[in-house]
Amino acid sequence: MSNIAKAFENKKAFIPFITCGDPDLDTTKKIIIELEKNGADLIELGIPFSDPTAEGPVIQGANIRALANGITTDDVFAMVKEVKPQVNIPLVFMTYANVVFSYGMDRFFENCKESGIDGIILPDVPYEEKAEFEGAARDFDIDFISMIAPTSADRIDMISKSAKGFIYVVSSLGVTGTRSKLNGNIKDLVDRVRKNTDVPCAVGFGISTPEQAAEMANISDGAIVGSAIVRVVEKYGVEAPKHVGELVKSMKEAYYVS
Repeated sequence: MSNIAKAFENKKAFIPFITCGDPDLDTTKKIIIELEKNGADLIELGIPFSDPTAEGPVIQGANIRALANGITTDDVFAMVKEVKPQVNIPLVFMTYANVVFSYGMDRFFENCKESGIDGIILPDVPYEEKAEFEGAARDFDIDFISMIAPTSADRIDMISKSAKGFIYVVSSLGVTGTRSKLNGNIKDLVDRVRKNTDVPCAVGFGISTPEQAAEMANISDGAIVGSAIVRVVEKYGVEAPKHVGELVKSMKEAYYVS
C-alpha cells in the first residue's frame, strides 16, 4: 500500500495546504509538525510561484511573500529533507508546470524522491497533457494526483480510471478561497468518480469552517483546506504554528461530531 493510500485507510483524511516559505522556512517546518500533531493525515506543500493561476488572493499573497523572501525550489527541497524525519504522514507538492519544467523534470522528481515527497499536484496541467509529467513522476515513485472539477464533464470517467494516489475533487468553479456555501453537486461528482475507481477522493476549494470540512469529508474520503489556514499564517506570521494547529484540530474534531 502506498503512503498516500495509508492516509485514507479506515478513516476520513484531513488534508491541509500551506505555502512553503511564508513567512519563512523555519516557520513552515514548525507548521508542518503542528499540522500532523493536530490531526492532519496528509499535507499539501505549495512551492512558491510567480503566477499561481488556480489560487485566489489569500494564497497568491502567500506566494508573493515567499518569493519576496527569496525562496527557491532548492530551498523548499532542503526544508522538506530537514523536516521529513520528524513527520510520519505523506507530503505532497502542489505547484505549477513551469516550476517543474524550469527545474528540469527528471531532476525535480528525483529530488522529490530523495526528500520524501509522495505525490504532486499540478493544477495547470490538463488531463490531455499529463502524460509527460506523469511518466517522469512514475519513474521516481511519485504519484501524479489528478484533479476533477464540475466542468470535467465527460472526462470524469477517463480521469478517475487512470488516477493515482488520491483524486482532488474541486468543489466549485474559479480559484481557491473561502466560500460561505459550497457547490451542491459535489456528491454527484464523487459518486461518479467512485463508479470508476477505488482511489480515494478528497474535496477542496472553498472549505473554511469545521462544519464545511465535516460535510465534505462525509460525502467523500476527506477534505482539503488551504486558504483558511494560509490566512492564519498571514495574520500571525512566525507565531502561526500554534494557531494553525488549533484551527486544524477544530476541523478534524468536527469529522467525529454527528
